[in-house]
Parts: sequence; structure tokens; C-alpha cells
Amino acid sequence: MATAPGRDYALQHLIDPEVCIRCNTCEATCPIGAVTHDARNYVVDFVKCGACNACIAPCPTGAIDHWHTVRKSAPYSVDEQLGWDGLPAPIEVEAGGAGDIPDEVRQLTDLATAGEGVSTSAPWSASPACVNLYSPANPAIARVTGNYRLTSDDASADIRHIVLDFGQTAFPVLEGQTIGIVPPGQDEQGKPHYVRLYSVASPRDGERPGYNNVALTIKRVCVDHEGRAVTGVASNYLCDLAVGDEVKAVGPYGERYLMPNHAGSSLMMICTGTGSAPMRAMTERRRRCRALNEGGALLLFFGARVIEELPYFGPLMKLPKDFIDVNFAFSRASGEPRIHVQDRIRERAEAVAGMLQDDDCYIYVCGVKGMESGVMEAFADVCRAHSLDWDTMKRALLTKSRLHIETY
Repeated sequence: MATAPGRDYALQHLIDPEVCIRCNTCEATCPIGAVTHDARNYVVDFVKCGACNACIAPCPTGAIDHWHTVRKSAPYSVDEQLGWDGLPAPIEVEAGGAGDIPDEVRQLTDLATAGEGVSTSAPWSASPACVNLYSPANPAIARVTGNYRLTSDDASADIRHIVLDFGQTAFPVLEGQTIGIVPPGQDEQGKPHYVRLYSVASPRDGERPGYNNVALTIKRVCVDHEGRAVTGVASNYLCDLAVGDEVKAVGPYGERYLMPNHAGSSLMMICTGTGSAPMRAMTERRRRCRALNEGGALLLFFGARVIEELPYFGPLMKLPKDFIDVNFAFSRASGEPRIHVQDRIRERAEAVAGMLQDDDCYIYVCGVKGMESGVMEAFADVCRAHSLDWDTMKRALLTKSRLHIETY
């Protein structure tokens, strides 16, 4: 319970329903089940919350990061929070009452610590990010100018490259940020569909330089993680869009998963499937700036089941080898052993160990949640083989904001 040892007051962890986009990150991250939701709101149970801050850093909008002084005898209940349209006004604290709350509890919002493998800030040289410019109540309207299938027609995965043009509406994004898409219609409870988040696959100056557009990498969802048939509301909506259709977009979101900009900075990128979106954005940014000779090495580990399901395979193969070091991993290739990205990391141990120790190298992981543990184990193996301690290395990477993970 997030209480202070004072007489009458405590700090209660609340979620702002006006900013929350219902992405479920907080509930999925909370290690003790203190976050719950209904069709309307995501809320924190005062009785269960231990103020561990595990949910703070992953939240893309900052909606999770609110702490209100409440009476210990009358905190806001779960049922009360589920009915909110906005945060309540702060209560008036009686003279001397709040003084019983120690400084370390007052400053909970400044003490959000890194979760497992999550850096709490962007690289020091990253460009400032704009966030929360548009909300579900006030979305930006974009027009579809491209919808291209990236996977072969006979591949089981339908992955699309979708270009959205914002016209005269300012919608600035950086590589590594996400935007939200508001699918039209209502869910089975008669409520508007909640926002779905997608990583931007284009660099900051647009999918086409000088144009006010962004690209998204979308996989049509037809089965869930257990293999049961489902129809992904937002993914199918996006994959079926035609050129000229209008789309409601919100955001942008994300202030941490950003690329460095200082001279000589290197990138190690590890991804699977549509997790390639931010890697494509970062790679394209570096390609466009190549003539400036500012960037360091690019090392990419990219996994898919088969080559036909690998997004952007053709363009990747055309990039010069002295520009980017590409390592593919296919887990279902016919007649071949199953290879995952962590296997390729072990194969490239010498290069990986060198980049782990290089303070100018920044590491980005994006893809399905299941890949995360395998990648961390591969890093541990590489460290052991080079007389390094992975636990010590990982703490240093997080402290210096050099390790960034976005899995789903």
C-alpha cells in the first residue's frame, strides 16, 4: 500500500483518464496485479499498490504518473476511479497534516526506476521529442497515400507498409516514437474502440523527405498468441485502407526509445517481424545523413519465421555492407535448423562484446515479448566468454540510457 508513516495522509497512485489511451502497458507491467481496468478506465488499487514504479517508465503517455495526497481513511476506491472522466481536484490538507509525509514519498514521481531492461531516459544526444499533441477527443486527421504489402502473396503473414499524410496539420515525430490509431466504430459493449499504438517506421523528415507524412509497419492479426482465430480490430482496419481514406491519429508518444545524434554513435538493433519499424526509421535516418559522416557502426539482428515473412528484406539487401552489418535469423526455414536472433548474437560475440563496452553504442530491442529473455541470455553468454559480468554491464547500460527495449 502506497502510504507514508504520517498520521492522516498518504500519496495515492492514480491514472489520468483524459490522457490514458488504454494500451494495457501498465497492467501488463505491474508485478503484483495492482492495476485493473474495465471498458472505461485503467485504475490502480490503493490497497495493493506498493509504489514499486515498474509501470512508470513503460507508459507511453505519462497518464500513469500521478500521485494525489489523500486521507488514509478515505482513499479513492477502484469503483470510484472506474467512473472518472478526469482526475479529481487535489484535496485540501489540514495544517501540519502533509508534513507527516516524508520527502522520499513526496518525490515518488521522481524515483521511477528502470524496469527489467527499460532505460528511464533517452540517449543524452537525442533530439527533444514532442508528445501528447493529439488525444482521442481531439485527433489529427491523416490521409492514406500508400498501402503496400511487404510480404510475399503466399506468405502466411500479411504485413503492410502504410503511409499517412497529415497535410497542413503539424505532427512531428522522431525515430523510435509511436503514434496511436483510433479505429472507427464501437466494441461489443457499445464503447468507442480504444487506441492502438504503432511504432513509426519512417525518419523524422518524413517517409518522403520534405513531406508531412509517416509510415507504419502493420501485420494483419488473424490469430492470437495461443493460435486461436481472432480478427484484430485495428490491424485489419489499417491493412484494408485504400489510398485517399482518412484516419484518426493521436500522439505522438515516447520520450525514451530515441536514437542518439552525436558524432560516432553506433546502433545495435535487434528485432523480429513488425518490431523492425523503429529500426527501419533509425536506419533510414542514418542513410540520409551518411554524407555527413556523423554516424558510427550499424549492427542489425533481424528475425522472422521464413524469408518470405521478413519485412523490408529487398531494401535491406541493397544497403552497402560498409553501411550496415545485417544478420538474419529464420526459425521456420524449410530443411534448415531453427535460428533465432539470440543465436546470431552468439555467433557475432566478438562484435557484440565490443559494442557492449563502447559508451557510444546504443542498443535497441523490439519485437514479440518472448524474444526478450533469449536476447538477454545471449548477452550474458557473450559477456561470460569475454570475462565480463552481464549484471554489472546491464546496470551500466541502463544507467547511461544505452539499452532500450520495446516488446509486446
